[in-house]
Amino acid sequence: MEQNIGKYLVVAGMVILITGVLIYFFHDKMQWIGRLPGDIRVEKPNFKFYFPITTMILASIVISLLLWVFRKIF
Repeated sequence: MEQNIGKYLVVAGMVILITGVLIYFFHDKMQWIGRLPGDIRVEKPNFKFYFPITTMILASIVISLLLWVFRKIF
């Protein structure tokens, strides 16, 4: 096994841990996630459809930036 795989696993574990801590302690302050303008939400009796397109685009941009910074550092 390569040593780089171990580094990636450690970093992935730290990201998951930090994300979990943020969600645990600040869940009440993150109500806006999934309710951005552009997120599609249809609610009718006995039917709910939700497609968070704007939230997914924002998450994709943030993840791409984090990966770019990670590659520059390592």
